[in-house]
Amino acid sequence: MKDTFLSARLVEPSLIRLVLFSSLSYEPFDALLLVDKKNYLPLKASRINSTSNVLIAEYHLSSPLELGHSYALSIYNYPLIPLDVSEATSFPDFDRQYAYHGNDLGATWHEDYTDFVLWAPLASSVVLKVRRRDNLTGRWHFREMERGEHGVWRLRLKGDYSLARYSFVVTNSEVTIEAIDPYAKASGPNGEYSVVLNPTLCTPLSVETKDLPSYPSPTSAIVYETSIRDISVNKDSNIFHKAQYLGLVEEGRKSKGGNPAGLDYLLSLGVTHVQILPFYDFATIDERHPLSSYNWGYDPQQYFVPEGSYSQDVENPLSRINECRQMIDTLHKKGIRVIMDAVYNHVYEYQRSSFEKIVPNYYFRRKKDGRMANTSYCGDDVASERTMVRKLIVDSAKHWIDFYGVNGFRFDLMGIVDVDTLKAIERYGKSKDSSFLLYGEGWNMGGEVNVPLGHMDNASLLPGFGFFNDFFRETVKKFLACDMSVKDAIKYSYLGSCHPYGYLGAKFKTANQSVNYIECHDDKTFFDWLSEARPDLPSEEKLELAKLGIAFILLSRGMPFIHMGQELGLTKFGRPNTYNSPDIYNQMPYRILDERKEMYDYVCSLIRFRKGIPALADYDASLIGPKVDFEDLGAALHVHLSGDGLGKWEELDFFFNPAREPLTYECKEDHILVLDNTGDVSKPEFKTRRLFIPKETLIGVGVKKKSIH
Repeated sequence: MKDTFLSARLVEPSLIRLVLFSSLSYEPFDALLLVDKKNYLPLKASRINSTSNVLIAEYHLSSPLELGHSYALSIYNYPLIPLDVSEATSFPDFDRQYAYHGNDLGATWHEDYTDFVLWAPLASSVVLKVRRRDNLTGRWHFREMERGEHGVWRLRLKGDYSLARYSFVVTNSEVTIEAIDPYAKASGPNGEYSVVLNPTLCTPLSVETKDLPSYPSPTSAIVYETSIRDISVNKDSNIFHKAQYLGLVEEGRKSKGGNPAGLDYLLSLGVTHVQILPFYDFATIDERHPLSSYNWGYDPQQYFVPEGSYSQDVENPLSRINECRQMIDTLHKKGIRVIMDAVYNHVYEYQRSSFEKIVPNYYFRRKKDGRMANTSYCGDDVASERTMVRKLIVDSAKHWIDFYGVNGFRFDLMGIVDVDTLKAIERYGKSKDSSFLLYGEGWNMGGEVNVPLGHMDNASLLPGFGFFNDFFRETVKKFLACDMSVKDAIKYSYLGSCHPYGYLGAKFKTANQSVNYIECHDDKTFFDWLSEARPDLPSEEKLELAKLGIAFILLSRGMPFIHMGQELGLTKFGRPNTYNSPDIYNQMPYRILDERKEMYDYVCSLIRFRKGIPALADYDASLIGPKVDFEDLGAALHVHLSGDGLGKWEELDFFFNPAREPLTYECKEDHILVLDNTGDVSKPEFKTRRLFIPKETLIGVGVKKKSIH
């Protein structure tokens, strides 16, 4: 047998293909199909092709093979050959026949019983492996589950199974493997086992969505991106729960210089939303030794479970759940909405995923030649367009909305997720909260499917979604580097990329779709980029340009997005992708806050200023265009605002000067100085007609409405 290989596969609903590779000569044989290890059905070959070393035989069945049974081929003089039925997931009617629309998948706890429900349509056997919490050191119990319609397996265990540990032992195509529950709401360390969640043991949420500040449009939001670990781990603050859920929301914490840290820092900035890097359960941090390595968490393992490395006690399955809820609830109490960074486009190593273990060949996209699709560059694009994959993604999103209270999603590589799945999440989120925020990375990376995907080329199909505007990012960086080729592009970017300007047509339907940023977690910081683009600049000038960059973001149309530390001109020492680099590359260094407090004060004042000018939140292109005029001043840009929505101002003028030379400008009448390189200075009401605009600085002036004194 060492020179022989046999494979049997169901290739169509009623067609089995046998492939035999051998250096031995073939002998005539009959084939039998062994069903459930007891009944034999004779098979008659409808086609046989052979060469010197390969034989292919096909067997047509009288009716489609019924999934859910054990099958093997028996051939004279050869051992039993397991029948691989995993190809059935690609049959045209598979989703129609097996999709399940119930809401009870996973483990549902009741005081007197617990229901265990698993979708495994290919499986011939599913066994529940379970151990109650009052017997955690004892032996595991194994209970056979019963198959029902649509390939759903069920088992009801009477008694109290609160916090019981469990997993599923699934047999597909005669291969038996253990897997955690893809719908588990609680987990052991490192996803070693699933846990039955008793929701009565969870800390209640005290703030309802209706009690939060509402935002009429995404452009009225100001989003700050951070990580639970990054904002709390630094040694130069007195945050106690460093790199933990609770560390993000400790009150009264300070830097060594007495400046606000953690939660108080977020509050003092004045941002409306905090986007938190992944805090679902991810795979690449050892949860028992969380500080021994670093990872952002873009490697999902469990979509319904919070990450354990951020909890105080990873051995207690309630710790991560209650502390995550407490983190979100505390932010809500302080009026800050929470955006969850969601990665629904791939998982960490699909071979290890419970998805592939339970329903092989279903959850992931494949190329025509059978290889894994790799547009995510992770080797395992999630097939969101498939009915049960879409259901899992949407059910996961619902859980984070309902059980944890998140107020929006930032979708990683959203251009890989199909439009219908994204819109299903949008419908649910908006039904709960009209201010629910949705945006993501809309790069068009291609794909292996013929359905619309959530990239920027399909922005018109997703009017309720924002897109990270890389055109804005690159244009503003070039402008700040005094690249004169972007004179039209910088004005177009200022208008939210929704209003035609010069040779540029509208990219978006409204400015709501433009996420305006020049820096985020997964690229070089702007300071580092500037260090390469303009190496002649001393550090103090680069920091002034960092301020000017944030000013352009906050004074433009679109949704402002600020990456943690951008407001202080932080460096990652030139590294572009620090997803697994040590804390020194990713943390908030509170010592720098103490050294550059004037930059922090500047950004705080600009955020306050934006909130006071409603016109800056305009999103309708027809309203934006008539209110804005531009004037080129060499490398500098003059933006003139008029019309309604300017608060107490009849007119506002912003002068963005990235050049290394100052300039002067003569106004037609007296203007009040509103903004300078220290921030908002409108209260002293210094009037002038001749403006001096220093190098690498924003100057803002205004004319008050005549009726206001």
